[in-house]
Amino acid sequence: MMFFGMHPGHNIALLTSLSSLMALVGRPKPPETVPHVDLERYAGRWFQIAGYPFEPSKNLVGITAEYTLRTDGQIEVINRGFLKTFEGPERTIEGLARITDPVTNAKLAVSFPSVSGKEFEGQYWIVMLDDAYRYAVVSDALRLTLFILSRTPTLDDLQYRRIIRSLSARGFDPQRIFSIAQEPAVK
Repeated sequence: MMFFGMHPGHNIALLTSLSSLMALVGRPKPPETVPHVDLERYAGRWFQIAGYPFEPSKNLVGITAEYTLRTDGQIEVINRGFLKTFEGPERTIEGLARITDPVTNAKLAVSFPSVSGKEFEGQYWIVMLDDAYRYAVVSDALRLTLFILSRTPTLDDLQYRRIIRSLSARGFDPQRIFSIAQEPAVK
C-alpha cells in the first residue's frame, strides 16, 4: 500500500465516503488471496509497475516498496517515489505491517503513523504471487486498491497481459489500471 503525504483528516473523509458508497451498492465478494506467502522470500524491494489510481501516490514515478522482516514479527515498510520526474524530489514514507492471517501470511494490515496515525490500518492482501516471487499483486477486501509489483523495474509484456487477464477474471476492473513510470535500471 502506497501512502504518500496524505493528511490524516483526508483518510477519515475518504473512509467515510467509501463506507457510505459500499452501504449503497453492497459489498463485493472479497478477493481470494494466495494460499501461502514465504515472508523471507517476499521481503526486499518491489517496483510498482501498475495499479488503480491512488491519491496518495498521484504524480509519483519510480515508486518502490521495501519490506524488511523484524525480530518482533512485524514488517518494516518503506515506500519511495519521485514527484513528477525521476529528477523530482523524493517522497518517502515509513510504516509497519502486521500479519492478520498467520495461516497463509497473505493478509496484512499496514499503518503509516506519520500520515494516518496508529488508529488506521490499511489492508494489504496478496492476491497473486509468482512461484519465483518475481511479481505480486496486492489489493484489499473491497477491491478498492490494486498494486502490481515486480522485482524488476519492468515486466515482460506477455506476462503483464497475463496478469491483467487473470485480474479481470477475478473481478478487478482492467480499465482502471494504469502504468507507473519506472527507470529502466536501478542506480
